[in-house]
Amino acid sequence: MRLLLVEDDIALRDGLQQALTGQGFAVNAVSTGQQALAVARAGDCDTVILDLGLPDIDGLSVLKQLRQKWPRMPVLILTARDGIEDRIKGLDYGADDYLVKPFAAPELFARLRVIERRLGTASSHLIRCGEVELDSTSMQVSVADNTVSLSRREYVLLKELMESAGRIKTREQLEASLYSWGEEVASNALEVHISNLRKKLPTDFIRTVRGVGYSISRP
Repeated sequence: MRLLLVEDDIALRDGLQQALTGQGFAVNAVSTGQQALAVARAGDCDTVILDLGLPDIDGLSVLKQLRQKWPRMPVLILTARDGIEDRIKGLDYGADDYLVKPFAAPELFARLRVIERRLGTASSHLIRCGEVELDSTSMQVSVADNTVSLSRREYVLLKELMESAGRIKTREQLEASLYSWGEEVASNALEVHISNLRKKLPTDFIRTVRGVGYSISRP
């Protein structure tokens, strides 16, 4: 899942981006409301993590514009405004969730997993396709009950495919889930990750759709 993190506190933004990347998310981070709306217009995110105290536009105004133009895009408010009226206003404006600073990172991760399950095909933190099981809470993968060691990008790639079992994921969609803004991507990087995954998974588990992308059969 591609996250857009809108936070003007540089230290918090950098720390969150690093932590969320470590959880397997592709994270694009900006510091203003105008930048956030520009990213949304470009279609470069699946979910928005939105601070309300932004330097150019109030976060609630950003939320209102997001809701008007992209009514189904999940928005999680992450803010220091902890009053009950602030929470009610944020939720009434269309936020999917509201988390007050300071917060525990594991709680943020858990709330994002709920949003992720809603966007994908998985109904729980456990996704199973045949002999392969992926646990999004522990970030572990097992084949026939034997744990398999994956790199972060291999895990993200497998998770993206398993959540979309039965559907084709294009090269562009998979690369967007693996890399954030500004990262240089080698032309054969996706093929290398797919090749490494195939060595650790059952034969023909990942199917190549020539000229389009890759898919996993629905169990």
